[in-house]
Amino acid sequence: MLRLLLRRAAAGVLLLLVISLLTYLLLSAAGTDVGRQLLGQSADQRLVDAKNAALGLDRPVLVQYLDWLGHLLRGDLGTSWFTGEDVGRAVANRLPVTVSLLLGVTAVTAVVSFLLGAWAGLRRGPVDKAVQILAVLGYALPGFLVTLVIVLVFAVRLGWFPAIGYTPFTESPSGWLSTITLPVLSLSVGAIAGVAQQVRGSVIDQLRRDYVRTLRARGLPGHVVARHVLRNAAAPAVSVLGTQFVGLLGGAVIVEQIFGLPGIGSMTVTYTTRGDIPVIMALVLFSVTGVVIVNLLVDLLIGWLDPKARTA
Repeated sequence: MLRLLLRRAAAGVLLLLVISLLTYLLLSAAGTDVGRQLLGQSADQRLVDAKNAALGLDRPVLVQYLDWLGHLLRGDLGTSWFTGEDVGRAVANRLPVTVSLLLGVTAVTAVVSFLLGAWAGLRRGPVDKAVQILAVLGYALPGFLVTLVIVLVFAVRLGWFPAIGYTPFTESPSGWLSTITLPVLSLSVGAIAGVAQQVRGSVIDQLRRDYVRTLRARGLPGHVVARHVLRNAAAPAVSVLGTQFVGLLGGAVIVEQIFGLPGIGSMTVTYTTRGDIPVIMALVLFSVTGVVIVNLLVDLLIGWLDPKARTA
């Protein structure tokens, strides 16, 4: 298992290098005149060229990337070209918002989808059909429509939660919970649909295995059989849950914009529009690192649930 994790960690580092290089090349290929944006459209061209040279933009793109990578290895993410703010500090201030959102969605999705999927797979009949209908609706309904309905019902009509804004946990735990609830719900609907279907399918597949018939033939109680079935069915569902977490990074951008959350999703939109490469590279770095960490955690959990996976 340790060898597997080390191999995955090495692959994660390689992935980070490849994605960061491709991102830097794509951003540079966009041809954004940063100096002109900073100094204004009426600025003299000589001043614009001098500004670009001061930022190092007159050098080859590969040299610029290697310079950024060297600063990264020293723990320096640089400063924003447009605000002059330390990039590491700026991202760190917004990261708790997005982490709160993603962890909340993952927790809700894991609990609800495993309960619904296990219930549908074990009980079948009307319960199974109801869960499948809910899953199809979760897949089919557009995310922005789900978000709009949630806001209109729980924020506008009922007034249970604020429609926009964010309260840090350190200021008020109850305020933080109220501001994060609706965004979590809006992102959880589609994720629950996917994972619940996977859990249901895995449970049904396990129920058809020979070991289940053997356990029943020995007269073991139903809850004991169900415990073995659910443990064996959990590994594929955990893998899907990890994939859903990665997909939530894209959904977080839209949700943070709608609910006015000051996370890295809304930050990505703002700084990508400006072409602020140091900030964008830091955001990519944090996002890819998060993906690598989640994949490692999924591998650990799957290895614990399924001993066969430890030798894969």
